[in-house]
Amino acid sequence: MEPFKNFTGIVAPLDRPNVDTDQIIPKQFLKAVVRSGLGRGLFFDWRNQPDSQFVLNQPRFEKATILVARANFGCGSSREHAVWALADFGFKAVIAPTFADIFRNNCLKNGLLTIILKPDEVEAIFAAIKRNEDYRLTVDLAGQKVADDAGWSARFDIDPFPKRCLLEGLDDIALTLAHDEAIKRYEAAHPTTIRA
Repeated sequence: MEPFKNFTGIVAPLDRPNVDTDQIIPKQFLKAVVRSGLGRGLFFDWRNQPDSQFVLNQPRFEKATILVARANFGCGSSREHAVWALADFGFKAVIAPTFADIFRNNCLKNGLLTIILKPDEVEAIFAAIKRNEDYRLTVDLAGQKVADDAGWSARFDIDPFPKRCLLEGLDDIALTLAHDEAIKRYEAAHPTTIRA
């Protein structure tokens, strides 16, 4: 996992509550065992309706790296593919007033920052996107802050452990490998017998 770096990016608005993981990535894309290529299935049913005006089909949002959504984003099943699809599409952060717990944990373990803001702060972002064609936010994970060029900003909370993991690029494997010497010592002291 790559360390999370502060960045400034275009914000795409997904003005729907209760977006579930089946909508984020439909079932036909779950056969993949690799993370790459899943971006093509992101919000597939919404993006591929005839004459779809879905937000990610609009040219102004095609390079968006931040998604702002309504409450309970990522509800539904625990499929990790939903996180992989968002990241493969190019999103580095998702902002919402609430997230489904399993989805949020999957995001943080896969390097995708979930930012919980107050409903009025999320509403301010939606309003700013309507007013500004190229609305951007700067995400500062170390300072736990999002801000725009017009002076608006909001602070967010994140537990210290996932914050450290994101900043240092530590996934579960990297965290385990940090204890490599202790694991080797344990294994040497507790040999296993393999029986045929």
